[in-house]
Amino acid sequence: MTALPIPIGLSSIEAVTEGLAGVGYISTRSISTAVYLAHHLRKPVLIEGPAGVGKTDLARSVAKCLNYPLLRMQCYEGLDESKALYEWKYGKQLLYTQILKEKIHDLVADADGLDASFAKLADFQDLFFSREFLEPRPLLKAMEQTGGSVLLIDEIDKSDEEFEALLLEILSDYQVTVPEIGTIEAQVPPLVMLTSNATRELGDALKRRCLHLHIDFPDAERERLIVRARVPEISASLLAQLVAFIQLVRGENLRKLPSISETIDWARTLLLLHADALEPTMVRETLNVILKRQSDILSMAAKAEALTRDAVKAAEAA
Repeated sequence: MTALPIPIGLSSIEAVTEGLAGVGYISTRSISTAVYLAHHLRKPVLIEGPAGVGKTDLARSVAKCLNYPLLRMQCYEGLDESKALYEWKYGKQLLYTQILKEKIHDLVADADGLDASFAKLADFQDLFFSREFLEPRPLLKAMEQTGGSVLLIDEIDKSDEEFEALLLEILSDYQVTVPEIGTIEAQVPPLVMLTSNATRELGDALKRRCLHLHIDFPDAERERLIVRARVPEISASLLAQLVAFIQLVRGENLRKLPSISETIDWARTLLLLHADALEPTMVRETLNVILKRQSDILSMAAKAEALTRDAVKAAEAA
């Protein structure tokens, strides 16, 4: 296994924070520390937290920051080895079989008897289960990258326990065993990030193998920085008001709290509507951008005037 190179973006925790900011991801000390340690300790990072707080975006941003290819494995129930690791190119194998049939007569034409024919066939190069007919999937592709990569195993909690066991084998030594070919070892171990929305409890063995990182909803200051990075044209006053409103909404008893991505979408929506400040009517009309449950929308619509007033006051006081 090749010695781990140290990209400049991973030379220190501060370099990670600066590099991520350069691609529009506003990190925290704990996030940057996890990324830094993941590389230097050669450990995967298990990222947990509510949906929409930037778990997947972190992996994308790290890959962009380091100029690494991003290899994404989207997990789901029933995910198996053939979809995650590799599968055989059956069409090409069938074509090879047809060609082989045509060549067998020439190969054994001068053989004297059945034993001699088998001997000649045994000496014939068998390519049917060779690397030429192997189609790599994300996990194997990550092992084959010679210049480093980011491997994102997204929503691991949606997969089965059998897939967890497969991951343990791969992530323990960063290698993949293909029975017909042998063991394929990573030349440069990928930077592995697993995300989970905690729809089911993950096994202790997988958790022990990983560094743990919990990303929660951001505080008002960080959320303003995030929105500013993604929607730079928004005015300071409108930005302060909409973030204050979102922060107040997250304090309500809702079935689904608005995520960071929905805050960004709302900022873009308000700009499209040429809003200079929050106004109760406009807030009611655009609640469907930040809330995805009708019961939540109705609940917040009834409180729109009071929440808007409080958000404007909070923005002025900030």
